[in-house]
Amino acid sequence: MHEMNQHIASAFDRDLEGIQAQILKMGGLVEVAIRDAAKSLETRDEDLAEQVRKGDKVIDALEDTLNEEAARVIALRAPTAGDLRVVLSVMRMSANLERIGDLSKNMAKRTGVLVQMQSIGGTAASLRRMARDVEMMLKDALDAYIQRDEALAIDVIERDAEIDQMYNTLFREFLTFMLEDPRNITSCMHLHFIAKNIERMGDHVTSIAEQVVFLTSGSRPEDVRVKQDVTSVDPEFSPEHDASEE
Repeated sequence: MHEMNQHIASAFDRDLEGIQAQILKMGGLVEVAIRDAAKSLETRDEDLAEQVRKGDKVIDALEDTLNEEAARVIALRAPTAGDLRVVLSVMRMSANLERIGDLSKNMAKRTGVLVQMQSIGGTAASLRRMARDVEMMLKDALDAYIQRDEALAIDVIERDAEIDQMYNTLFREFLTFMLEDPRNITSCMHLHFIAKNIERMGDHVTSIAEQVVFLTSGSRPEDVRVKQDVTSVDPEFSPEHDASEE
């Protein structure tokens, strides 16, 4: 019986290692998607934008594979509470990564449209900086997961306020450009949706970091972070429809 239990435990460990390898692979692809989507916008590179759009299918397929494997592990291995928490956390993290991939894809979709329009100040560079900060947050959230580093995960959660502030600043800039010249309205609306998508990416990275806190402590972060995004309560500016585009 002891040998059988050891065999079951080692089989579960192998399964868990496989699942965790998948989530890290998925996370790496999402980091690249964020980076390339922002770069394609700033450099007006339609080929790179198309690469991001095609790459999203790989991210979606990884999420499907990971969820199937996680469900199989739960059904066959009947993991204990601690091990089950790991599997469930990975499933939730994969859902957030998939959404970030979708938002990166939607960002890349607008590059083709914006290439046909006059650039607006230094907004593309500002958006790329914002995206780079989200990418670094994601890298740190994944590192926190690997290392089971609760302090790093909490740091990631707190940094999302900076993303919100960057979004608010860009939002005001877009309004200024539109008021100065009505010909800027269409471009600025596209740029606003991109900024909002990046801000939403930050929210999903925050959710991943919260899963790390849950995994390491067994409870959710105690303090509910107040959103700094001044437009999030206004449905007029919600990109939910945009973010769900196929």
